[in-house]
Amino acid sequence: MSSVGKAYGPAPTVADHRKGPRRRGNALYAAIFEATLEELTEVGYAQLKMEHVANRARASKGSLYRRWSSRAELVADAVHYAFPGCTEPPDTGSVREDILLCLRGVANLLNGPSGEAARGLLAETIGNPELMEVFRSRFIDPGVELFLDTLRRGAARGEVRTSALTSRIASVGPDLLRQYFLVHRSPVPDQVLIEIVDEVVLPLVRA
Repeated sequence: MSSVGKAYGPAPTVADHRKGPRRRGNALYAAIFEATLEELTEVGYAQLKMEHVANRARASKGSLYRRWSSRAELVADAVHYAFPGCTEPPDTGSVREDILLCLRGVANLLNGPSGEAARGLLAETIGNPELMEVFRSRFIDPGVELFLDTLRRGAARGEVRTSALTSRIASVGPDLLRQYFLVHRSPVPDQVLIEIVDEVVLPLVRA
């Protein structure tokens, strides 16, 4: 049968994210961060554009640039919105349990609904020095300091040798967790965290 004169349904419509009321204040920030994470998931960091984020968030591109001078800073804030992390190290009285709780807290965030966006962002930092610097200063360095505080309390209890109180040693556990997350599918098994603590971290720091 010839296609000439064949009836077709209406052309599919493309969603216009700009329709609807504009957001302000915290609602606007939340909308922008969620739109950024959605764009990251769909197109990746390399193809992420500020105007597309603004369109999805029903905001103006100018409003984004007034708050963030680069997409790297926007992405860093969006990831922090999704993965705020812990600001206070646990204090159970056992350095093993404290380190394990810290790693479980990070793993729980990575295993959550925005984990794939975080995976894509981590992968993008490898070839993007600007993004890596923002990511390191916003996420890696504070995490290392958190683990270093945990080791300091362990040293005060006699569980950790004082020569192990360095940023390099404190970064080992989080680095191994990030490496596993990058090369394996979620979720991160709890057994992996236990092995990181018992087979690597504790032998490295034990008094």
